[in-house]
Amino acid sequence: MESYIADWLNLLMRWLHMIVGIAWIGASFYFVWLDNHLLPPRNKDDAARRGVAGEVWAVHGGGFYHAQKFLVGPKGEPLSDHLHWFKWEAYATWFSGMGMLAIVYWWGAHAYLIDKSVLDISVPTAIAISFFSLVTSWFIYDALCKLIKSELALGIVLFIFIVAATWGYSQVFGARAAYIHVGSMIGTWMVWNVFFHVIPGQEKMVTAIRAGRDPDPLPGLIGKQRSVQNTYFTLPVLFVMISSHYPMTYAHQYGWVVLAVIMLAGALIRQYFVLRHFGRNVVSLPLIAIVLLAGLAVWLAPRSTPVAPGAAAVPYAQIELILAQRCVACHAEQPTFPGFQQAPNGLKLDTPELVKAAAPRIAQQTIATKAMPIGNITKMTDDERSLLGKWLATGASIK
Repeated sequence: MESYIADWLNLLMRWLHMIVGIAWIGASFYFVWLDNHLLPPRNKDDAARRGVAGEVWAVHGGGFYHAQKFLVGPKGEPLSDHLHWFKWEAYATWFSGMGMLAIVYWWGAHAYLIDKSVLDISVPTAIAISFFSLVTSWFIYDALCKLIKSELALGIVLFIFIVAATWGYSQVFGARAAYIHVGSMIGTWMVWNVFFHVIPGQEKMVTAIRAGRDPDPLPGLIGKQRSVQNTYFTLPVLFVMISSHYPMTYAHQYGWVVLAVIMLAGALIRQYFVLRHFGRNVVSLPLIAIVLLAGLAVWLAPRSTPVAPGAAAVPYAQIELILAQRCVACHAEQPTFPGFQQAPNGLKLDTPELVKAAAPRIAQQTIATKAMPIGNITKMTDDERSLLGKWLATGASIK
């Protein structure tokens, strides 16, 4: 019953995370587009008298929209009482994401967080490292943003910091958990940017305007800086959210390098679209990203197990013993491993016919990426993986 409850909590929290994440990212992308498409107001009086910094006309859903931006609020007129604050989408995304982290990686720490072949630590220690590393990373990130004035230099330093954190997590947690923690770290920065800088800055400006004072533009500028950073973080975080489905990336020996390359490609693609908003079609940016991803695909391509010509087929009895000891506890009609009520991804290996049908998945997950058993919780050895590879290379006979 416990695993059944966990499945429902996982489902509902993941669904919520996806819904609010779409709402937040959609709003973020829209306002980046909006900012980058603003033109000087047609009505010169709007700029001089009302303080309009830019405007844009748009058409959508059968209607016409006229958006105007005031850098420090309207001049000579009251600020509307009906302000919409774009914050709850971000907060709900973080809380639901942390809920998923707790359900999957803290509750299931023995299977999903800890890989004893990486570092043999206790569950409480692993959870403490997980939580406090996310909090600590924010203070480092925030300090860097305040200390480094050049946006280019800051971007380079932050990328180096993220790569270093990726490597660090890969030395502590299982490969899949390491990736998720990098995404959680960046996601924490994004949401706390909103909570500690964007919204408080806007609140200060609103308070000053309603009190009849000229607002200090600095909080708005800081908020804009953090919002721009958030848009470049988005694509890398989205990749991490789906990475658990692709062990060819996170389970690689140099998974931290793989993630660094994919993040760089994502940032280049996002930069391309940001520049397109300004009318600059810098095609070299997506081309570089494509080259990086293509090179990565070649590098990660699985290698077949070398087998001497005429080598005898590996008897299925040997394979059956390995699977029984290392895999069938989870991948069976009735799993016996604690926490599993049904075979993960519907993959069952408790009959020869099912094993034969699953041969390509065994080759990818168990031999090419070594992603399974997850966290190597059943301690499959390299010799056993090698024997599985030879069985596959010599025909995968089940006789």
